[in-house]
Amino acid sequence: MEPARLEAFTDGVVAIIITIMVLEIHVPQGRDLASLQADVPVLLAYLLSYVNVGIFWNNHHHMLQVTERVDGKVLWANLALLFWLSLVPFVIRWIDESGFTALPTAAYGVVLTCAAISYTVLERQIIAVNGHDSRLAVAVGNDTKGKLSILLYVSAIFLAFFQPFIAIALYIVVAVIWLVPDSRIEGLIKKN
Repeated sequence: MEPARLEAFTDGVVAIIITIMVLEIHVPQGRDLASLQADVPVLLAYLLSYVNVGIFWNNHHHMLQVTERVDGKVLWANLALLFWLSLVPFVIRWIDESGFTALPTAAYGVVLTCAAISYTVLERQIIAVNGHDSRLAVAVGNDTKGKLSILLYVSAIFLAFFQPFIAIALYIVVAVIWLVPDSRIEGLIKKN
């Protein structure tokens, strides 16, 4: 099976996730900038979540650009990734309603951690189908960046119970690490 349908399906689901996220943002009650002040935390959480979903989508797109075949295991791994990404609007709403308190902030980290693990499983399944000498396998190597991201997410989950804003800072650090598309894969795409 070719990866085009998988990519199209993923694009559609990610578009829906982003739409749901923005629909969860409430319109301020007032008509001046002061009325926006209460919404700044949730707008920043939305921004971070938008960036995170975008990073997963961007890297997924690049990964599929160097993928020649997919199978049923890849499809299920992709569904697992989309499941965890689909929970991002839920945790954003929870953070909005309860503030940056320990449990919602940790839950945000759990969702990001599980999405990152699912992405790694998807990557490994694609490599299994396309071969350990495939372009993706060569590009990914030992995936230090992915492992570091998961470690930072897990650390943030535990830190959320002591100081939620340190956890948020770690979520931002991981996003910054991934903001630039993965050069290992990007370089392979340019060669085609």
